[in-house]
Amino acid sequence: MTLSSWLAIYFVIWWISLFVVLPWGVRSQREEGDVVRGSDPGAPARPRLLRVVIANTILSLVILGIYYAVWQSGIVTLDGIPFLPDMRIKY
Repeated sequence: MTLSSWLAIYFVIWWISLFVVLPWGVRSQREEGDVVRGSDPGAPARPRLLRVVIANTILSLVILGIYYAVWQSGIVTLDGIPFLPDMRIKY
């Protein structure tokens, strides 16, 4: 695969895993006991977005590494998925 393919896969993994990492350690304004007037009580008191981005980047790199290891080893191939149609080029 080319570098652009790996970057595209990493980008997709990063955005999907963002929704997993986003709620880690977030406490609402109601839980903190400091609700800002005019805002939703369920809004984060301190979002800590830099920490979320760093954690998400590390998690995405780990997932990409696992994907690469599985791809390199050939444990899972498209030929091993029984419900996919035959996608090989026929001459």
